[in-house]
Amino acid sequence: MKRLHYAWIIVSVTFLILLAVQGVRLSFGAFVEPWERQFSMDRGTISLISTLSFIVYGISQPVIGRLVDKWGARAVLSWSALLTGVSIFLTYFVTSPWQLFLLYGLGVSLGVGGASNVAASVLVVNWFSKKRGLAFGIMEAGFGAGQMLLVPGSLMLIHWFSWKLTVVVLGLLLMVIVFPAALLLRNNPSEKNAEPIGGLAEAEKETAPKTTALSVTGMFRMRQFWFLILPFLICGFTTVGLMDTHLIPFSHDHGFSTTVTSAAVSLLAGFNIAGILLSGIVADRWSSRKILCFLYAVRALSIVILIYSHEPYLLLAFAILFGLVDFATVAPTQMLATQYFQNYSIGLMIGWLSLAHQIGSALGAYVPGVIYTVTGEYTLAFYLSIGMLVLASVMNAMLREPASVIRDSAAVVEKG
Repeated sequence: MKRLHYAWIIVSVTFLILLAVQGVRLSFGAFVEPWERQFSMDRGTISLISTLSFIVYGISQPVIGRLVDKWGARAVLSWSALLTGVSIFLTYFVTSPWQLFLLYGLGVSLGVGGASNVAASVLVVNWFSKKRGLAFGIMEAGFGAGQMLLVPGSLMLIHWFSWKLTVVVLGLLLMVIVFPAALLLRNNPSEKNAEPIGGLAEAEKETAPKTTALSVTGMFRMRQFWFLILPFLICGFTTVGLMDTHLIPFSHDHGFSTTVTSAAVSLLAGFNIAGILLSGIVADRWSSRKILCFLYAVRALSIVILIYSHEPYLLLAFAILFGLVDFATVAPTQMLATQYFQNYSIGLMIGWLSLAHQIGSALGAYVPGVIYTVTGEYTLAFYLSIGMLVLASVMNAMLREPASVIRDSAAVVEKG
């Protein structure tokens, strides 16, 4: 019987870490109404906690990259999971809003920033020189699985018991189960006297440093830089920012029961996983810019459905459609980044994309909260999001295919 390669244990544990840690982050919307009642805060102030969280998350990413280089992905992932668990557990003892800002806005957010794609991707690259796409797909699916399991799970625990018991359960999950599991990770195959899947020679060849051919100012002058960054900012605004923060309270405002809301969130997360995997497969076979143009247009259509979802079946229809295009934009966006900037630092470009997404997420959490506080509803925020998504679709349609851009890269270098 063939022995299981330890690389599959690595990717399985990484999946569990992202499921639990990112699932806690995505569960924020379940706590909005309980915290409003508990601490007498308006929706705008509650949204500001989420906004602070996204800002801390985004700013932390370059720092996390340096810590991974210095201490290794195993240490960063394990201790980040523990920090998230301790911070969410301690919210049980919160008695005033500033403590929520401190524990969630800083503590949880720093932990979530550490247990993110940055460290996880390094592990995948170290352990896989072949089947890397599959490994990345499994890893990325951890985000969707966390959304599918922990968001409705948190919502139901709050409904049946209280938000305080819920944070205790989430904290213990991370401290007692996820943190010990993270200690099974190894930074490199050499620590297990093994080689990466696909062999050491190919891994070294694939991860060899590339020559930098563009100046920073040259990159900033490229239209494709801004036409990737701005749509991805809009992506963050309309997904993690808007929906993960405000979908649950919006659903309750419309009179939907906790059961219907939980079903919608679960459907959204389940189809999100399907969309992630499908978009990665399609991106290998079709134009990524056309895929993105289509995905942003469909997302705008799904929000139109949400605005008029006065019946449960419409809310569930929205959840299915939005789920299919939720995180599905990540693979084609990263594919375009690697194609447009293959002669430059791809890591730096991915870093810019991640920062833009978090800025969008911060705005998407805060602005709709303020609009709700002023108008008493989310309608204006949803129409704003639809307009932004149409703009994102148009910007991707205006991009040139990567092959034609690469032919012109030499001219850009000379100008830089």
